Amino acid sequence: MKLTVWGARGSVPAPGPETVRYGGNTSCVQVELSDGTQVILDAGTGIRGLGLALDRAAAGGRVNILLTHLHLDHIQGLVFFAPAFKPDSNITIWGPASAEGSLQERIARYVSAPLSPIEVRELPCDVHFQDAPESEWEIGPARITAASVAHRGPTLGYRITEGDTSLCYIPDHEPALGVPLDTLDDEWVSGFDLARGASLLLHDCQYSDEEYGEHVGWGHSRLSDALTFAHRTEAERVLLFHHDPLHSDDALDAIYESAAAGWAERGHDPGEIELAIERESLDLRAVTAA
Repeated sequence: MKLTVWGARGSVPAPGPETVRYGGNTSCVQVELSDGTQVILDAGTGIRGLGLALDRAAAGGRVNILLTHLHLDHIQGLVFFAPAFKPDSNITIWGPASAEGSLQERIARYVSAPLSPIEVRELPCDVHFQDAPESEWEIGPARITAASVAHRGPTLGYRITEGDTSLCYIPDHEPALGVPLDTLDDEWVSGFDLARGASLLLHDCQYSDEEYGEHVGWGHSRLSDALTFAHRTEAERVLLFHHDPLHSDDALDAIYESAAAGWAERGHDPGEIELAIERESLDLRAVTAA
């Protein structure tokens, strides 16, 4: 299992000289399974670059896109995803169910006039929309698990397991909403079972502790809560994600220093925690072996 980050920013793209090292594109992570199967986590603006770079021959033209939720920063890149405009592409888009309508109907609110020059029904690829079951299913050689997590609107976290390697992806998450996270029993912590013992946990860390007071209830984590969640779920390695668009590279450097120190205070190796960097790749087999 190989992971590549194509967008790690949250809320809105933030291009510019202040964000060149960590990147300015919104949420998109590529996971390549051992047999070449492509699983894409979210379709923020980062999916544009991924679409241009995909070796579609290796994937057989088949792509699975797992959407955590339908906020714009997680679907904005769909109409710029090159394989969607290839007739021989086979794309399945998974996402959370909602009483407001089918997944296709809800995505069509964005991929339609006046917000888009094309309609969903006009895409030349073979595209299918599926409500992600809050249970396990299989994509290629991997087992996929989805579960609701604490964020505004219907929102899922995902766990991808292949062999003894597991990736947990929870990019938008506020598990400590109104309650100190370290006082909750395990069963009351949003996303706990999904993340438990993951080889790699990608988790929301949009705010510093100083910023969080002005953003309680916005659906995102402060640094100390992200660290506490990762510690309690016993994640082997942690990739902090969904960087605030106002955070420059220098600001993120400072957050990383605080994260490494906080991880060490919780009894872990500071080398086990990183901030997500656009275009960074990780071989999860190597991560697990380490």
